[in-house]
Amino acid sequence: IDDILPEAIEDSLSIEDLAIALDEYNSDDDGDMEMMDSNEEEDQLTRIFFCSRTHSQLSQFVKELQKSPFGKQTDPDGFQVTMVGLGSRSNLCINDEVRKLKSVSLMNERCLEMQKNSKPEASSEDGKRKRQKKPKSTCCYYTNHDATSHLTNTIVDSILDIEEVVKKGRSLEACPYYASRHAVPLTQLVVLPYQTLLHKATREASGIKLKSVVIIDEAHNLVEALNSMHSCLVTAKQISKAHGQLTRYAHKFNTRLKAKNLFYVKQILYVLQNLLHATKSMNVKKDNSPNENKPKLNSRLLTVNDFLFSSKLDNINFFKLLRYCERSKISRKLSGFVERFEQNGAVAINKPTKKSSLSTFLENIEKPALSTANTNSTPPTKSEYDVTMASPLMHIESLFAAFSSANQDGRVVMTTDSESGPTIKYLLLNPASHFKQILDQSRAIIVAGGTMQPSSCLLDQLLPESDAEKHRSRIAEFSCGHVINGATQLLPIALSSGPSGEEFEFTFQKRRSLKLIFREPKKANEVDKLLVDYTRCASNKGPGKQNGMLCCGLLLSVVGGKMSEGINFSDELGRCVVMVGLPYPNSQSPELREKMNYLDRNMKRHTDGRSAGQLHYENLCMKAVNQSIGRAIRHRNDYASIVLLDKRYLRPSITSKLPTWISDHLTNHERFGTAFASIKK
Repeated sequence: IDDILPEAIEDSLSIEDLAIALDEYNSDDDGDMEMMDSNEEEDQLTRIFFCSRTHSQLSQFVKELQKSPFGKQTDPDGFQVTMVGLGSRSNLCINDEVRKLKSVSLMNERCLEMQKNSKPEASSEDGKRKRQKKPKSTCCYYTNHDATSHLTNTIVDSILDIEEVVKKGRSLEACPYYASRHAVPLTQLVVLPYQTLLHKATREASGIKLKSVVIIDEAHNLVEALNSMHSCLVTAKQISKAHGQLTRYAHKFNTRLKAKNLFYVKQILYVLQNLLHATKSMNVKKDNSPNENKPKLNSRLLTVNDFLFSSKLDNINFFKLLRYCERSKISRKLSGFVERFEQNGAVAINKPTKKSSLSTFLENIEKPALSTANTNSTPPTKSEYDVTMASPLMHIESLFAAFSSANQDGRVVMTTDSESGPTIKYLLLNPASHFKQILDQSRAIIVAGGTMQPSSCLLDQLLPESDAEKHRSRIAEFSCGHVINGATQLLPIALSSGPSGEEFEFTFQKRRSLKLIFREPKKANEVDKLLVDYTRCASNKGPGKQNGMLCCGLLLSVVGGKMSEGINFSDELGRCVVMVGLPYPNSQSPELREKMNYLDRNMKRHTDGRSAGQLHYENLCMKAVNQSIGRAIRHRNDYASIVLLDKRYLRPSITSKLPTWISDHLTNHERFGTAFASIKK
């Protein structure tokens, strides 16, 4: 990290250099931001924000809306809702130069850079434009303002999902991403994914005002989604890379940095260096045990305050540091600097330097776990080059945001192993702290889902403790049965023993002796082929048909895996769902243990004496069960059998957490024969 740029980059600053140099930063006050907010025109239109977890679920909603009376202008006196769907650049961008990038952050940076290149060039003092050394890349779709405006009007006039907007954008040569954003103030219904609504920075960047009705679909994922998007993990390699890049950036623009910029750049470098020292304390020693090939895991769990004190960062005002990062756009400037000046992630120097213990440690963590000789002579591969070209400072800013949160809302988990090296992870424990702004500003919130049981867990974790009683008085719960006739189209069975009379109890200790036969594919691109083959077999069109007889298909999948949610196994694709065991999460996970301890400290015990942590542990399991067994019944004429294969499904505490349209028709069988007879019947 002590490498210095060669003399070639110490020349006078060019126009390209000025574009990546920090602008003067004058104040830490919020007055200018408040003035900007007050000058914005207030939007009086009450609209509906409908959000779901994935874009495929949003597309299903849009298709249903298109078929409804509100999606078609069938008569002159009818009413058609105006709708727009929002998404990230990975879903809406049609510029091939941006789409080829691997991550959303890189796509965002490249798009903003091309927008900046589209602006008129700066002129020199004599009025003549300076000749550029090479032409800058611009986006022809973004600069086509007339076509983008036409696409915005098309979106407002019609009900289109994201795929249809992208298709029309290509035909008009207009930008679908910004056309969709421009359509938001003109529409009554906005369809968007979880991240865009629930994450404050993304919500503000999209120009979303929460003084409206918010509908959250697939809400059984809401708590986990909030925890996931506000937790973050940073590796020692990323911290090392950001420190080195920012050091070289500061050296390049040292003479141009004003006092405020210089103060905050040095403060960020100080924070990064102390984080590296913290990860150094977690370094893994070589294991000479017989199981040396197995990665050795070492972990520590600290409160935010304890971590900041131990890292000597308790004197840093992370609120001001975050405000500086946001206003100065330093991470974006640093990414432009890396792209402009650095080759393979760093600039080499020829003069030998004395290595400090910190530099030696950084070299060790950047080497592979199993290094070989002559690694210095091996050129980097393209994938390695792509990784090193990205500046990780923007990602590390999310860790700065975590350090500014309340001490009781989360924990810092420091882990390391011989493969991935040291990492620092912020684990959010209290999602209510991030949901509170949505709760306070929205006119109304509808939390909906097909597998919401048990709903008490959702309410307990989303309502702030201080305002829980006030909000609970405003909650109206509504639950309805399924569209099918449960008595004739559904057969749920809890089976506790097999043909030999041996009881089924698929606990972790007892199932270790079972051998795995099949596994769900690990790669997402292999799922489609598997589903196609299974569909052909189950629908009597593929290799499953032998000698004119139908050979039924058997699909084995993992609870919580790629096929447990978002895929419909309707009709002959799922006539019988067998749930083997109860999918409890790993009770030895330090993150889960800390979450349970947090709930035990802050929430009351259940009426039956169980703690809030125990209920949370059971609810995680039953939510996974309910989501999986609901894959088979997908329309009113569908029918299926559901077999719950474990004697623990006979417990009232377990059956009470099943959806009522299943639990009302559940029959308990202690012998295999009676259960098999009822299925055959």
